[in-house]
Amino acid sequence: MKSSTKMKSTTKSKTSKEQFEPRILALCCNWCSYAGADLAGTSRLQMPPNVRIIRVNCTGRIDPTFILDALYQGADGVLISGCHPGDCHYTTGNLKMRARFALLQNLLEEAGVDPRRIHLQWASAAEGDVFADGIRGMVERIKKLGPSPMRRGGK
Repeated sequence: MKSSTKMKSTTKSKTSKEQFEPRILALCCNWCSYAGADLAGTSRLQMPPNVRIIRVNCTGRIDPTFILDALYQGADGVLISGCHPGDCHYTTGNLKMRARFALLQNLLEEAGVDPRRIHLQWASAAEGDVFADGIRGMVERIKKLGPSPMRRGGK
């Protein structure tokens, strides 16, 4: 009985940032990054369960409002993962996303939101380890930043 009392006091002493588990959305290109995510899973690479993956045909089809809406709807961070430049199935889709990403970072900064809440990475179908590393890095970064200030209702 004493050990359970001790355990409760230890749990209560943690700060809210230590207890915070971020919600992260990953938008992955169908042709490379989604296959890389699948490879990471089948290779049994350890990844935090904080991420929800949505497969898109191409990162070039991601409208910046999708990312803003994800943050507004409760995501603490958004990871965009696509083909390496020069390897896009649709030729220049990932280059379009790279340009939109730079604009989106500036927009978030102007709005007072840390632009590190969004991240763009390139991962091919053969790079399950790169995908998993990106997920782990994103979760660590968002844990340090804390809950998103854009989350509806401030919760």
